[in-house]
Amino acid sequence: MELRGLIGNTDEAWQMQANCMGVDPELFFPERGSSTREAKEVCRGCVVRVECLEFAIANGEKFGIWGGMSERERRKVRRARMIQKRGVGQAS
Repeated sequence: MELRGLIGNTDEAWQMQANCMGVDPELFFPERGSSTREAKEVCRGCVVRVECLEFAIANGEKFGIWGGMSERERRKVRRARMIQKRGVGQAS
């Protein structure tokens, strides 16, 4: 997945280390109901997986596999973080 082409001109240096560089971007944007297994396999051993996931969460990416997670999985992470943040704020 060539992230630079997907998100425009950016200074995110981590992208150049991504396992998905040079891989067909369509793999990371499967049709609804299609398997995400192959895309997640590319992400599995990626050294910048966390950076990719954090980028997608911070930018509200609604589609595709980012950092080895689908939008549904990223939504769960965002919800858990919101709940945790509220809990920390109430404890103070």
